[in-house]
Amino acid sequence: MSELRIYEENARPLATYTKFEDIRDQLEKIGVQFERWEASKPLDAQATQDEIIEAYRGSVNRLMNQYGFKSVDVISLHPAHPQKDVLRTKFLSEHRHDEFEVRFFVDGEALFYIRDHDRVHGVLCSKGDLISVPANVRHWFDMGPNPNFKAIRLFITPDGWVANFTGDAIADRFPRLEAPHYQQAA
Repeated sequence: MSELRIYEENARPLATYTKFEDIRDQLEKIGVQFERWEASKPLDAQATQDEIIEAYRGSVNRLMNQYGFKSVDVISLHPAHPQKDVLRTKFLSEHRHDEFEVRFFVDGEALFYIRDHDRVHGVLCSKGDLISVPANVRHWFDMGPNPNFKAIRLFITPDGWVANFTGDAIADRFPRLEAPHYQQAA
C-alpha cells in the first residue's frame, strides 16, 4: 500500500497520507509527479524486460515524449542479489541528479525520501506507482535490507543514473524501510 509521510528536517512527523489522490496532490505541491499505471496485459513473475515495457508501452511513450527520455529499462532486485547491501548503502545517501529520476514499480515496494526546504517527504511506493523526482531535487532511496521489486526506469542521458552526492547525513535521521510502521503499512 502506498503511503506518504511528511516530516520536519529533524524527522518529527507532521502528516501521513494513504489515499492515492492525497499523495498525488501533496507531492504535486513540491513538483514531484505521482501516478498509477496499469498493465495492458497480464505479466507473470518471469516476464522479460521487453514484455514488461511493452505491457506499459502507452504510459512509457507518453513520458518519453513529454520529457524527452531517450532510454528505458527494467531493474529487478531480490533478497538474494549479491550486491544488495552495497546498492542499498549507495542509494541511502542524499543525492541529486542532473535529470529526472523516474521509477515505475511493476512489482514490490521501496521508499523514496524527498527533501524540500525544511520538509522531507517519505513516499512508500508499491506495485502500480510511478514517481518522478525532478532534476536537482535532493533525495535518497531505501530498497530495504531484503529488496524485492521490479521497476521501469526512464533516462534522458545515455549514462543513465548518475548521482551527485550532497555529503549531508540527513538520511541517517529517518526511518528505514524495515521500520515497524513501514512494515505495518505494506
